[in-house]
Amino acid sequence: MSAAGAVGLTVTHRRYVKHGDAHYGGGLVDGAYVLGLFGDVATEACVRMDGDEGLFASYSDVQFRAPVTAGDVIEASCVVTAVGRRSRQLAFEARVVCRADPARGPSAAAVLTPPLVVVTATGTVVVPGAPAGQ
Repeated sequence: MSAAGAVGLTVTHRRYVKHGDAHYGGGLVDGAYVLGLFGDVATEACVRMDGDEGLFASYSDVQFRAPVTAGDVIEASCVVTAVGRRSRQLAFEARVVCRADPARGPSAAAVLTPPLVVVTATGTVVVPGAPAGQ
């Protein structure tokens, strides 16, 4: 895939949030956990566009919209929104697609329909330029 034709490319990962990932009362997980997931989907997007993992340069906006808790299944996605010579703009969204339901039992959980949007962000990644002579 050429980087120029990558606008609209979407990458999505899902992960179970383990109880060991919770740092706060009520099984809450810190916001950095989701930012790490955003870094993972951004890396895959860079590999797909450029054949290189790239480097995360900055976030221009991060909105924590709802808590992430132990026992969640979280889905993190990025969409390529713009491509420059070496920079790529990405829009991120993290959604909880399943959530523990301890009121029904210690291992009970429910599928959330629709998923709960927990974090949104926009960011920039950069990839190395072409080697000299190319």
